[in-house]
Amino acid sequence: MYDANYLAHRLRAATLGREAAPFLSHGLTDEVTSYGQFFANAERMATALRRMGVAPGDRVAVQAPKTQTMLELYVACVLSGAVFLPLNPAYTGAELRYFLSDATPALLVCDPSDHAALQALAAECEVPRIRTIASDETGTLADARDAEVPGFDPVPRGAGDLAAILYTSGTTGRSKGAMLTHRALASNAETLRDYWQFTDRDVLIHALPIFHTHGLFVATNITLMAGGSCVFLPGFAEGPILDAMPKATAMMGVPTFYTRLLKQPGLGYAARNMRLFISGSAPLLADTHHEWRKATGHAILERYGMTETNMNTSNPYDGERRAGTVGFALPGVELKICDPATGQELAQGEIGVLEVRGPNVFAGYWQMPEKTAEELRADGFFITGDLGRIDADGYVQIVGRSKDLIISGGFNVYPKEVEAAIDDLPGVLESAVIGVPHPDFGEAVVAVVVRQEGRSLKEAAIMAGLGDQLARFKQPKQVILSGDLPRNTMGKVQKSALRDAHGALFARNA
Repeated sequence: MYDANYLAHRLRAATLGREAAPFLSHGLTDEVTSYGQFFANAERMATALRRMGVAPGDRVAVQAPKTQTMLELYVACVLSGAVFLPLNPAYTGAELRYFLSDATPALLVCDPSDHAALQALAAECEVPRIRTIASDETGTLADARDAEVPGFDPVPRGAGDLAAILYTSGTTGRSKGAMLTHRALASNAETLRDYWQFTDRDVLIHALPIFHTHGLFVATNITLMAGGSCVFLPGFAEGPILDAMPKATAMMGVPTFYTRLLKQPGLGYAARNMRLFISGSAPLLADTHHEWRKATGHAILERYGMTETNMNTSNPYDGERRAGTVGFALPGVELKICDPATGQELAQGEIGVLEVRGPNVFAGYWQMPEKTAEELRADGFFITGDLGRIDADGYVQIVGRSKDLIISGGFNVYPKEVEAAIDDLPGVLESAVIGVPHPDFGEAVVAVVVRQEGRSLKEAAIMAGLGDQLARFKQPKQVILSGDLPRNTMGKVQKSALRDAHGALFARNA
Protein backbone atom coordinates (compact mmCIF):
# COMPACT_ATOMS: atom_id res chain seq x y z
CA MET A 1 0.00 0.00 0.00
CA TYR A 2 3.04 2.26 0.17
CA ASP A 3 3.70 2.15 -3.58
CA ALA A 4 2.25 5.60 -4.37
CA ASN A 5 4.66 7.35 -2.01
CA TYR A 6 8.18 7.45 -3.47
CA LEU A 7 10.24 7.49 -0.27
CA ALA A 8 7.84 5.55 1.97
CA HIS A 9 7.79 2.66 -0.51
CA ARG A 10 11.58 2.42 -0.41
CA LEU A 11 11.78 2.69 3.38
CA ARG A 12 9.33 -0.19 3.77
CA ALA A 13 10.16 -2.55 0.89
CA ALA A 14 12.91 -4.56 2.65
CA THR A 15 10.70 -5.53 5.61
CA LEU A 16 7.30 -6.23 4.10
CA GLY A 17 6.32 -9.66 5.38
CA ARG A 18 9.05 -9.52 8.05
CA GLU A 19 6.95 -7.85 10.73
CA ALA A 20 8.70 -9.63 13.61
CA ALA A 21 12.21 -8.69 12.45
CA PRO A 22 13.94 -6.38 14.95
CA PHE A 23 14.46 -2.76 13.97
CA LEU A 24 15.53 -0.97 17.16
CA SER A 25 17.25 -2.53 20.14
CA HIS A 26 17.29 0.10 22.85
CA GLY A 27 20.87 -0.17 24.04
CA LEU A 28 20.29 1.02 27.60
CA THR A 29 17.22 -1.16 28.29
CA ASP A 30 17.51 -4.09 25.85
CA GLU A 31 13.90 -3.48 24.82
CA VAL A 32 13.38 -4.41 21.14
CA THR A 33 11.00 -2.79 18.67
CA SER A 34 10.08 -4.86 15.62
CA TYR A 35 9.49 -3.51 12.15
CA GLY A 36 5.82 -4.34 12.46
CA GLN A 37 5.51 -2.33 15.67
CA PHE A 38 7.51 0.59 14.29
CA PHE A 39 5.55 1.02 11.07
CA ALA A 40 2.22 0.48 12.86
CA ASN A 41 3.15 3.34 15.19
CA ALA A 42 4.28 5.52 12.27
CA GLU A 43 0.92 4.94 10.57
CA ARG A 44 -0.94 5.87 13.77
CA MET A 45 1.25 8.97 14.02
CA ALA A 46 0.41 9.90 10.42
CA THR A 47 -3.30 9.63 11.24
CA ALA A 48 -2.74 11.83 14.30
CA LEU A 49 -0.99 14.46 12.15
CA ARG A 50 -3.92 14.47 9.74
CA ARG A 51 -6.40 14.78 12.61
CA MET A 52 -4.44 17.81 13.92
CA GLY A 53 -4.83 19.48 10.55
CA VAL A 54 -1.29 18.97 9.24
CA ALA A 55 -1.70 18.88 5.47
CA PRO A 56 0.61 17.59 2.72
CA GLY A 57 3.42 20.10 2.21
CA ASP A 58 3.11 21.52 5.74
CA ARG A 59 6.32 21.73 7.74
CA VAL A 60 6.62 19.84 11.04
CA ALA A 61 9.38 21.37 13.17
CA VAL A 62 10.92 19.11 15.81
CA GLN A 63 13.26 20.13 18.63
CA ALA A 64 13.08 17.08 20.84
CA PRO A 65 15.23 14.34 22.39
CA LYS A 66 16.51 11.41 20.34
CA THR A 67 13.77 8.79 20.67
CA GLN A 68 11.97 6.09 18.76
CA THR A 69 8.92 8.37 18.79
CA MET A 70 10.88 11.03 16.89
CA LEU A 71 11.82 8.45 14.23
CA GLU A 72 8.16 7.41 14.02
CA LEU A 73 7.28 11.08 13.48
CA TYR A 74 9.82 11.33 10.66
CA VAL A 75 8.29 8.32 8.86
CA ALA A 76 4.79 9.64 9.63
CA CYS A 77 5.68 12.90 7.88
CA VAL A 78 6.85 10.93 4.84
CA LEU A 79 3.62 8.89 4.84
CA SER A 80 1.37 11.94 5.23
CA GLY A 81 3.22 14.14 2.75
CA ALA A 82 4.35 16.60 5.41
CA VAL A 83 7.88 18.06 5.42
CA PHE A 84 10.10 17.00 8.32
CA LEU A 85 12.14 19.81 9.88
CA PRO A 86 14.49 18.58 12.64
CA LEU A 87 16.18 21.22 14.81
CA ASN A 88 19.17 20.93 17.11
CA PRO A 89 18.03 20.79 20.77
CA ALA A 90 20.90 23.15 21.59
CA TYR A 91 19.36 26.02 19.60
CA THR A 92 18.39 29.00 21.71
CA GLY A 93 15.05 30.79 21.70
CA ALA A 94 16.49 33.51 19.45
CA GLU A 95 17.67 30.91 16.94
CA LEU A 96 14.34 29.10 17.08
CA ARG A 97 12.52 32.35 16.39
CA TYR A 98 14.33 32.61 13.06
CA PHE A 99 13.65 29.00 12.04
CA LEU A 100 9.97 29.14 13.00
CA SER A 101 9.45 32.49 11.28
CA ASP A 102 11.24 31.34 8.15
CA ALA A 103 9.77 27.83 7.81
CA THR A 104 6.25 28.70 9.09
CA PRO A 105 5.57 25.17 10.37
CA ALA A 106 2.07 23.87 11.02
CA LEU A 107 3.31 22.00 14.09
CA LEU A 108 6.16 22.41 16.57
CA VAL A 109 7.21 19.37 18.60
CA CYS A 110 9.40 19.96 21.66
CA ASP A 111 10.54 18.46 24.94
CA PRO A 112 7.86 18.77 27.65
CA SER A 113 10.31 20.71 29.80
CA ASP A 114 10.46 23.40 27.10
CA HIS A 115 6.74 23.53 26.40
CA ALA A 116 5.87 26.47 28.63
CA ALA A 117 8.77 28.58 27.38
CA LEU A 118 8.06 27.82 23.73
CA GLN A 119 4.32 28.42 23.83
CA ALA A 120 4.76 32.18 23.67
CA LEU A 121 7.37 31.88 20.91
CA ALA A 122 5.12 29.58 18.89
CA ALA A 123 2.27 32.08 19.22
CA GLU A 124 4.56 34.95 18.22
CA CYS A 125 5.67 33.02 15.11
CA GLU A 126 2.06 32.01 14.35
CA VAL A 127 2.73 28.29 14.74
CA PRO A 128 -0.81 26.94 15.30
CA ARG A 129 0.05 23.75 17.22
CA ILE A 130 2.63 22.60 19.72
CA ARG A 131 3.04 19.02 20.97
CA THR A 132 5.69 17.21 23.03
CA ILE A 133 8.01 14.20 22.95
CA ALA A 134 9.94 13.30 26.11
CA SER A 135 13.14 11.30 26.39
CA ASP A 136 11.14 8.44 27.99
CA GLU A 137 8.94 8.19 24.85
CA THR A 138 5.96 9.89 26.51
CA GLY A 139 4.38 13.26 25.67
CA THR A 140 1.28 14.73 24.07
CA LEU A 141 2.32 13.61 20.59
CA ALA A 142 2.76 10.03 21.80
CA ASP A 143 -0.69 10.29 23.41
CA ALA A 144 -2.19 11.45 20.11
CA ARG A 145 -0.53 8.54 18.31
CA ASP A 146 -1.79 6.01 20.84
CA ALA A 147 -5.36 7.24 20.41
CA GLU A 148 -5.32 6.08 16.77
CA VAL A 149 -5.36 2.62 15.18
CA PRO A 150 -2.74 1.22 12.78
CA GLY A 151 -3.35 1.54 9.08
CA PHE A 152 -2.81 4.60 6.89
CA ASP A 153 -2.97 5.04 3.14
CA PRO A 154 0.14 7.05 2.34
CA VAL A 155 -0.35 10.34 0.54
CA PRO A 156 0.89 9.97 -3.05
CA ARG A 157 4.27 11.62 -3.40
CA GLY A 158 6.64 11.66 -6.37
CA ALA A 159 10.42 11.76 -6.60
CA GLY A 160 10.52 15.54 -6.85
CA ASP A 161 8.24 16.25 -3.89
CA LEU A 162 9.74 17.77 -0.77
CA ALA A 163 10.42 15.37 2.14
CA ALA A 164 12.52 17.43 4.54
CA ILE A 165 14.17 20.77 5.21
CA LEU A 166 17.47 20.90 7.06
CA TYR A 167 18.94 24.24 8.03
CA THR A 168 22.62 24.76 7.48
CA SER A 169 24.74 25.70 10.48
CA GLY A 170 24.79 29.36 9.54
CA THR A 171 28.42 30.05 10.39
CA THR A 172 28.27 32.98 7.98
CA GLY A 173 25.10 34.93 7.29
CA ARG A 174 21.58 33.61 7.81
CA SER A 175 20.99 29.87 8.12
CA LYS A 176 19.61 28.42 4.90
CA GLY A 177 16.93 25.76 4.70
CA ALA A 178 18.10 23.03 2.33
CA MET A 179 15.10 21.45 0.61
CA LEU A 180 15.54 17.67 0.30
CA THR A 181 13.28 15.73 -2.03
CA HIS A 182 12.03 12.14 -1.87
CA ARG A 183 14.46 11.32 -4.70
CA ALA A 184 17.46 12.90 -2.93
CA LEU A 185 16.93 10.94 0.28
CA ALA A 186 15.95 7.65 -1.35
CA SER A 187 18.66 7.55 -4.00
CA ASN A 188 21.46 8.37 -1.59
CA ALA A 189 20.43 5.79 1.01
CA GLU A 190 20.03 3.09 -1.65
CA THR A 191 23.44 3.89 -3.12
CA LEU A 192 25.16 3.80 0.29
CA ARG A 193 23.36 0.61 1.31
CA ASP A 194 24.78 -1.14 -1.74
CA TYR A 195 28.20 0.55 -1.72
CA TRP A 196 28.81 -0.28 1.95
CA GLN A 197 27.16 -3.72 1.55
CA PHE A 198 24.48 -3.39 4.24
CA THR A 199 22.01 -6.28 4.43
CA ASP A 200 19.26 -7.50 6.73
CA ARG A 201 21.96 -9.27 8.77
CA ASP A 202 23.61 -6.01 9.81
CA VAL A 203 23.32 -4.51 13.27
CA LEU A 204 24.32 -0.84 13.34
CA ILE A 205 25.45 0.97 16.49
CA HIS A 206 23.41 4.19 16.30
CA ALA A 207 24.81 6.78 18.72
CA LEU A 208 24.46 9.82 16.43
CA PRO A 209 21.88 12.58 16.86
CA ILE A 210 18.85 12.43 14.56
CA PHE A 211 18.43 16.14 13.88
CA HIS A 212 21.30 15.89 11.36
CA THR A 213 21.87 14.23 7.97
CA HIS A 214 24.40 11.73 9.34
CA GLY A 215 22.23 10.14 12.02
CA LEU A 216 18.85 10.53 10.31
CA PHE A 217 19.22 10.23 6.56
CA VAL A 218 22.36 8.08 6.45
CA ALA A 219 22.25 5.79 9.49
CA THR A 220 18.48 5.41 9.81
CA ASN A 221 17.49 5.33 6.15
CA ILE A 222 20.20 2.81 5.26
CA THR A 223 19.09 0.51 8.09
CA LEU A 224 15.45 0.73 7.00
CA MET A 225 16.28 0.11 3.35
CA ALA A 226 18.53 -2.84 4.19
CA GLY A 227 16.04 -4.29 6.66
CA GLY A 228 18.75 -4.53 9.31
CA SER A 229 18.61 -3.41 12.92
CA CYS A 230 20.08 -0.71 15.16
CA VAL A 231 21.42 -0.66 18.67
CA PHE A 232 19.72 2.65 19.39
CA LEU A 233 21.62 4.76 21.92
CA PRO A 234 20.60 8.24 23.15
CA GLY A 235 24.09 9.58 22.48
CA PHE A 236 27.78 8.79 22.58
CA ALA A 237 29.23 7.11 25.66
CA GLU A 238 32.21 4.78 25.53
CA GLY A 239 30.79 2.07 27.82
CA PRO A 240 27.50 1.39 26.00
CA ILE A 241 29.24 1.40 22.63
CA LEU A 242 31.85 -1.12 23.75
CA ASP A 243 29.05 -3.23 25.25
CA ALA A 244 27.19 -3.12 21.92
CA MET A 245 30.10 -4.06 19.65
CA PRO A 246 30.09 -7.86 20.23
CA LYS A 247 26.49 -8.08 18.98
CA ALA A 248 26.86 -5.46 16.23
CA THR A 249 28.42 -5.41 12.76
CA ALA A 250 28.85 -1.72 11.94
CA MET A 251 29.13 1.74 13.46
CA MET A 252 28.79 5.24 12.04
CA GLY A 253 30.45 8.01 13.99
CA VAL A 254 32.27 11.30 14.00
CA PRO A 255 36.05 11.45 14.63
CA THR A 256 35.52 12.19 18.32
CA PHE A 257 33.90 8.75 18.73
CA TYR A 258 37.07 7.09 17.51
CA THR A 259 39.58 9.20 19.44
CA ARG A 260 37.70 8.58 22.69
CA LEU A 261 37.22 4.87 22.09
CA LEU A 262 40.94 4.47 21.41
CA LYS A 263 41.56 5.30 25.06
CA GLN A 264 39.40 2.40 26.24
CA PRO A 265 40.99 -0.89 27.33
CA GLY A 266 39.54 -3.92 25.60
CA LEU A 267 38.66 -2.08 22.39
CA GLY A 268 40.30 -4.64 20.12
CA TYR A 269 38.49 -7.55 21.77
CA ALA A 270 35.13 -5.74 21.70
CA ALA A 271 35.49 -5.00 17.98
CA ARG A 272 36.34 -8.56 16.94
CA ASN A 273 32.96 -9.25 15.28
CA MET A 274 32.54 -5.85 13.62
CA ARG A 275 32.85 -5.58 9.85
CA LEU A 276 32.72 -1.81 9.25
CA PHE A 277 33.51 1.49 10.96
CA ILE A 278 32.47 4.66 9.11
CA SER A 279 33.50 8.22 9.95
CA GLY A 280 32.17 11.53 8.70
CA SER A 281 30.82 15.01 9.51
CA ALA A 282 34.36 16.24 10.29
CA PRO A 283 37.86 15.39 9.03
CA LEU A 284 39.47 12.28 10.51
CA LEU A 285 43.12 12.70 11.46
CA ALA A 286 45.47 10.31 9.68
CA ASP A 287 46.93 9.39 13.09
CA THR A 288 43.49 8.31 14.31
CA HIS A 289 43.07 6.19 11.17
CA HIS A 290 46.39 4.43 11.75
CA GLU A 291 45.90 4.00 15.52
CA TRP A 292 42.43 2.52 15.03
CA ARG A 293 43.73 0.01 12.51
CA LYS A 294 46.51 -0.99 14.89
CA ALA A 295 44.10 -1.37 17.82
CA THR A 296 41.24 -3.17 16.04
CA GLY A 297 42.53 -4.49 12.72
CA HIS A 298 39.92 -2.35 10.92
CA ALA A 299 40.55 0.56 8.55
CA ILE A 300 37.99 3.29 9.19
CA LEU A 301 36.00 4.15 6.06
CA GLU A 302 35.84 7.93 5.68
CA ARG A 303 33.27 9.57 3.46
CA TYR A 304 32.24 13.13 2.54
CA GLY A 305 28.85 14.77 2.45
CA MET A 306 26.95 17.84 3.45
CA THR A 307 23.46 19.02 4.32
CA GLU A 308 22.60 20.01 0.75
CA THR A 309 23.73 16.78 -0.89
CA ASN A 310 23.76 13.97 1.66
CA MET A 311 26.82 11.85 0.76
CA ASN A 312 28.98 12.62 -2.28
CA THR A 313 32.08 10.43 -1.95
CA SER A 314 33.32 7.42 -0.02
CA ASN A 315 36.45 5.41 0.41
CA PRO A 316 35.87 1.95 -1.07
CA TYR A 317 34.41 -0.93 0.86
CA ASP A 318 36.67 -3.30 -1.04
CA GLY A 319 40.00 -1.65 -1.71
CA GLU A 320 42.36 0.79 -0.04
CA ARG A 321 40.77 3.14 2.46
CA ARG A 322 43.32 5.88 2.21
CA ALA A 323 43.91 8.04 5.29
CA GLY A 324 43.50 11.75 4.66
CA THR A 325 41.11 11.24 1.76
CA VAL A 326 37.37 10.81 1.34
CA GLY A 327 37.64 8.30 -1.47
CA PHE A 328 35.86 8.48 -4.82
CA ALA A 329 32.60 9.93 -6.10
CA LEU A 330 29.71 7.60 -5.30
CA PRO A 331 27.92 5.80 -8.13
CA GLY A 332 25.58 8.24 -9.84
CA VAL A 333 27.37 11.30 -8.44
CA GLU A 334 29.49 13.52 -10.69
CA LEU A 335 32.30 15.50 -9.08
CA LYS A 336 34.70 18.08 -10.47
CA ILE A 337 37.27 20.56 -9.13
CA CYS A 338 36.76 24.08 -10.41
CA ASP A 339 38.44 27.46 -10.31
CA PRO A 340 36.54 29.46 -7.67
CA ALA A 341 36.76 32.64 -9.74
CA THR A 342 35.84 31.35 -13.20
CA GLY A 343 34.01 28.09 -12.54
CA GLN A 344 36.21 26.33 -15.08
CA GLU A 345 37.22 22.75 -14.35
CA LEU A 346 40.84 22.43 -13.22
CA ALA A 347 43.47 19.87 -14.12
CA GLN A 348 43.99 16.79 -11.96
CA GLY A 349 45.97 17.60 -8.83
CA GLU A 350 45.09 21.29 -8.69
CA ILE A 351 43.21 22.74 -5.70
CA GLY A 352 39.81 24.26 -6.35
CA VAL A 353 36.18 24.23 -5.28
CA LEU A 354 34.34 20.91 -5.40
CA GLU A 355 31.15 20.88 -7.45
CA VAL A 356 28.79 17.90 -7.46
CA ARG A 357 25.78 16.80 -9.47
CA GLY A 358 23.47 13.85 -8.99
CA PRO A 359 20.07 12.70 -7.73
CA ASN A 360 21.33 13.30 -4.17
CA VAL A 361 21.55 17.08 -4.63
CA PHE A 362 18.96 19.26 -2.92
CA ALA A 363 16.24 21.24 -4.72
CA GLY A 364 17.35 24.65 -3.46
CA TYR A 365 17.15 26.86 -0.38
CA TRP A 366 13.77 27.48 1.22
CA GLN A 367 12.51 30.94 0.24
CA MET A 368 15.96 32.00 -0.98
CA PRO A 369 15.85 31.95 -4.80
CA GLU A 370 18.81 34.32 -5.14
CA LYS A 371 21.01 32.22 -2.86
CA THR A 372 19.89 29.07 -4.68
CA ALA A 373 20.90 30.61 -8.00
CA GLU A 374 24.32 31.54 -6.57
CA GLU A 375 25.16 28.03 -5.41
CA LEU A 376 23.16 25.70 -7.67
CA ARG A 377 24.13 26.03 -11.33
CA ALA A 378 21.61 25.80 -14.13
CA ASP A 379 23.23 22.54 -15.28
CA GLY A 380 22.58 20.94 -11.87
CA PHE A 381 26.07 21.21 -10.37
CA PHE A 382 26.11 22.39 -6.76
CA ILE A 383 29.01 24.61 -5.69
CA THR A 384 29.89 23.02 -2.34
CA GLY A 385 32.25 25.73 -1.08
CA ASP A 386 34.71 23.00 -0.08
CA LEU A 387 38.24 23.18 -1.43
CA GLY A 388 39.78 19.96 -2.61
CA ARG A 389 41.98 18.15 -5.06
CA ILE A 390 41.93 14.77 -6.77
CA ASP A 391 45.21 12.88 -6.47
CA ALA A 392 46.90 10.77 -9.13
CA ASP A 393 44.98 7.67 -8.02
CA GLY A 394 41.61 9.42 -8.12
CA TYR A 395 41.15 9.84 -4.37
CA VAL A 396 39.47 13.08 -3.31
CA GLN A 397 41.20 15.15 -0.64
CA ILE A 398 39.35 17.95 1.16
CA VAL A 399 41.72 20.80 2.02
CA GLY A 400 39.27 23.21 3.65
CA ARG A 401 36.32 25.50 3.07
CA SER A 402 36.59 28.29 0.54
CA LYS A 403 35.57 30.72 3.28
CA ASP A 404 38.51 29.40 5.32
CA LEU A 405 41.01 30.14 2.53
CA ILE A 406 43.66 32.53 3.81
CA ILE A 407 45.16 35.14 1.46
CA SER A 408 48.33 36.39 3.10
CA GLY A 409 50.47 38.90 1.27
CA GLY A 410 48.70 37.98 -1.96
CA PHE A 411 49.44 34.26 -1.60
CA ASN A 412 46.76 31.58 -1.10
CA VAL A 413 47.21 29.47 2.02
CA TYR A 414 45.08 26.34 2.43
CA PRO A 415 44.55 25.65 6.16
CA LYS A 416 44.37 21.87 5.75
CA GLU A 417 47.91 21.77 4.33
CA VAL A 418 49.30 23.71 7.30
CA GLU A 419 47.27 21.65 9.78
CA ALA A 420 48.59 18.41 8.30
CA ALA A 421 52.18 19.61 8.76
CA ILE A 422 51.53 20.70 12.35
CA ASP A 423 49.67 17.51 13.27
CA ASP A 424 52.70 15.46 12.21
CA LEU A 425 54.94 17.19 14.77
CA PRO A 426 55.86 15.40 18.01
CA GLY A 427 53.52 16.17 20.90
CA VAL A 428 50.69 17.59 18.75
CA LEU A 429 47.23 16.08 19.12
CA GLU A 430 45.43 18.31 16.62
CA SER A 431 45.39 21.82 15.24
CA ALA A 432 43.19 24.39 13.56
CA VAL A 433 44.60 27.04 11.24
CA ILE A 434 42.75 30.31 10.66
CA GLY A 435 43.34 33.65 9.02
CA VAL A 436 42.99 36.84 11.02
CA PRO A 437 43.30 40.49 9.92
CA HIS A 438 46.86 41.79 9.64
CA PRO A 439 47.87 45.40 8.90
CA ASP A 440 50.65 44.46 6.47
CA PHE A 441 49.68 41.10 4.98
CA GLY A 442 45.91 41.53 4.84
CA GLU A 443 45.55 38.23 6.65
CA ALA A 444 47.94 36.38 8.90
CA VAL A 445 48.13 32.64 9.37
CA VAL A 446 47.44 31.65 13.00
CA ALA A 447 47.59 28.09 14.35
CA VAL A 448 45.64 26.98 17.40
CA VAL A 449 47.29 23.79 18.64
CA VAL A 450 46.24 21.13 21.18
CA ARG A 451 49.04 19.05 22.68
CA GLN A 452 48.90 15.33 23.34
CA GLU A 453 48.10 14.36 26.90
CA GLY A 454 51.21 14.14 29.04
CA ARG A 455 53.44 15.81 26.45
CA SER A 456 55.14 19.17 26.71
CA LEU A 457 54.88 21.49 23.74
CA LYS A 458 56.31 24.92 23.00
CA GLU A 459 55.45 27.44 20.32
CA ALA A 460 59.12 27.67 19.32
CA ALA A 461 59.31 23.90 18.73
CA ILE A 462 56.27 24.03 16.45
CA MET A 463 57.70 26.91 14.45
CA ALA A 464 61.06 25.16 14.17
CA GLY A 465 59.39 21.96 13.04
CA LEU A 466 57.65 23.76 10.20
CA GLY A 467 60.76 25.53 8.99
CA ASP A 468 61.65 23.04 6.28
CA GLN A 469 58.11 21.73 5.71
CA LEU A 470 56.25 24.80 4.49
CA ALA A 471 57.02 27.87 2.44
CA ARG A 472 57.56 30.94 4.56
CA PHE A 473 54.26 32.55 3.57
CA LYS A 474 52.35 29.44 4.77
CA GLN A 475 53.96 29.35 8.21
CA PRO A 476 51.93 30.71 11.13
CA LYS A 477 52.65 34.22 12.25
CA GLN A 478 51.58 33.04 15.69
CA VAL A 479 50.94 29.71 17.42
CA ILE A 480 48.39 29.57 20.23
CA LEU A 481 48.44 26.57 22.57
CA SER A 482 44.97 25.55 23.71
CA GLY A 483 43.39 22.85 25.83
CA ASP A 484 40.87 21.97 23.11
CA LEU A 485 39.20 23.21 19.94
CA PRO A 486 35.62 24.51 19.84
CA ARG A 487 33.32 22.04 18.08
CA ASN A 488 29.67 21.74 17.19
CA THR A 489 27.55 18.72 18.08
CA MET A 490 28.78 16.79 15.04
CA GLY A 491 32.43 17.26 15.97
CA LYS A 492 33.27 19.93 13.39
CA VAL A 493 35.81 22.51 14.53
CA GLN A 494 34.13 25.91 14.68
CA LYS A 495 36.70 28.11 13.00
CA SER A 496 34.36 31.08 13.11
CA ALA A 497 34.59 30.94 16.91
CA LEU A 498 38.39 30.86 16.71
CA ARG A 499 38.42 33.83 14.35
CA ASP A 500 36.15 35.74 16.72
CA ALA A 501 38.40 34.91 19.69
CA HIS A 502 41.70 35.78 18.01
CA GLY A 503 40.70 38.31 15.37
CA ALA A 504 42.40 41.24 17.13
CA LEU A 505 45.83 39.59 17.52
CA PHE A 506 47.52 41.91 15.04
CA ALA A 507 45.39 45.01 15.38
CA ARG A 508 47.58 48.11 15.32
CA ASN A 509 46.32 49.21 18.71
CA ALA A 510 46.62 45.76 20.29
